[in-house]
Amino acid sequence: MTTDRPFLADCRARLAFDLLANTWNAVVLWALRHGPVRHGELRDRIGGISQKVLTETLRRLEFNGLVTRRAYGGAPPRVEYELTELGRSLLDPIEAFGAWAFEHGDEVMAAQERCTRDS
Repeated sequence: MTTDRPFLADCRARLAFDLLANTWNAVVLWALRHGPVRHGELRDRIGGISQKVLTETLRRLEFNGLVTRRAYGGAPPRVEYELTELGRSLLDPIEAFGAWAFEHGDEVMAAQERCTRDS
C-alpha cells in the first residue's frame, strides 16, 4: 500500500475507516469473536447498547458482509449472529486499535480536558 495517495471518497482505505468509524461496529465484531451468539446474549456481553442500536449495527455489519444472521425454526424461533471470514479479518486491526487506546487513552483524555478547560 502506498501512503502518498489521497483518501478519495472511493478509496478502499476510506471504506475500512468508515466501517470502523461507527461507535458500535468494532465493539459488536469483537463481542462475536468466539463464535455464534444470540441477540440477547450479545447485548449482555456488550452492555450499554440499546436493543435498537444493536439491531441496526448487526444489520449494517450483515449488509457489509462482516456478520451472518442465521435463523432457526422452532418455538420460540432462535436467531444467532456470527462473524464471516471477512469479519474475522478485522479482529487483528480492532485489537491493534484497542491496544493503542489502552496505551494512549490517558493522553487523549488529558488533551480533551485541556481543551475543555481552555475554551
